[in-house]
Amino acid sequence: MVKIFKDVLQLLEQGESVVLATILASYGSTPRTAGSKMIIHRDGSITGTIGGGLVEAMVIKQAARVLEERKALIREFNLDSKSAGQMDMICGGHLKVLLDYLDAGNGKLVDTYRKLGEAMAARQKAVLITPVPGGEAGEPAGRQCLVVAGSAPVGTYLPQPGETEQLLSLADSRYPQVVAVGDRSFLVEQTGDYGTVYIFGAGHVSLQVARLAKTVDFRTVVLDDREEFANRERFPEADRVEVLPTYDVDMAELGVDEDSYVVIVTRGHAHDKTVLARALHSPACYIGMIGSKSKRDNIYRRLESEGYDKARLAQVYSPIGLAIKAETPEEIAVSIVAELIKCRAERMA
Repeated sequence: MVKIFKDVLQLLEQGESVVLATILASYGSTPRTAGSKMIIHRDGSITGTIGGGLVEAMVIKQAARVLEERKALIREFNLDSKSAGQMDMICGGHLKVLLDYLDAGNGKLVDTYRKLGEAMAARQKAVLITPVPGGEAGEPAGRQCLVVAGSAPVGTYLPQPGETEQLLSLADSRYPQVVAVGDRSFLVEQTGDYGTVYIFGAGHVSLQVARLAKTVDFRTVVLDDREEFANRERFPEADRVEVLPTYDVDMAELGVDEDSYVVIVTRGHAHDKTVLARALHSPACYIGMIGSKSKRDNIYRRLESEGYDKARLAQVYSPIGLAIKAETPEEIAVSIVAELIKCRAERMA
């Protein structure tokens, strides 16, 4: 979701008006969940996906009407077994999709997305509110309100007095939700700080973890004491890449806080122990260390002899990652990021 918002802003700033398709609701066997988005360009090309196949093709076809009429509309798709077969699904399902025209010439709309981009870059909590059209007929497009923590709402649409607070209290998930207030419905999408992954070590596993974590909205920081490994050429998508003089660094100085996930995958046991010792003194919500159980137990014994609390050590995720019998760096990264997603979801529940 973060990436698609950035893509929208870039296109609007370049003067390109687009259609933004958003799944409002999905039931049964559908390929994507509520909140999934896709940008449809005037030439019919797309950025992002709402699942591919027949539904996506139908949405692209409907987008031509939206681009022509410059309206917002709702379309519902009922997928019977025959349609589902064309989409490689086991059974049918139902999708409700909002197609909204985003006008690059609408200064208020562009400014709204610009402010959303600034909020995301600053890791501020922000909520984008979109009134859902009442039916399939075209309605005014680009009606959106942005609420950034500590600031007054801005946008092309401003809710009625008290409506914003009511919507925010009802939207209790970090995932997009359709919320009803009286006889009106709103799409409420929250962005903000979904957590920062501090990856200590810049080897093969780190490379895959950084790539994968970024795709699920984690901010990524890669740290190593070797410049030939910790560099932008190897980690172009990371939010930050830093060469450390030593692994014995103060976590607070690196920015580690209660929304931080520490992943320890350095090149050796000694470095892992050093980073773990520092991480144990931090407020990080997750600390994970790669390695076998015997390696872990050896490091734990040494740290206990140095006065570290056994209960605190028991909170460390080691061996790191979910137990999926991963072998390759790519598979190990999947197991690690899956564990990060699980921990984040449990914290936000």
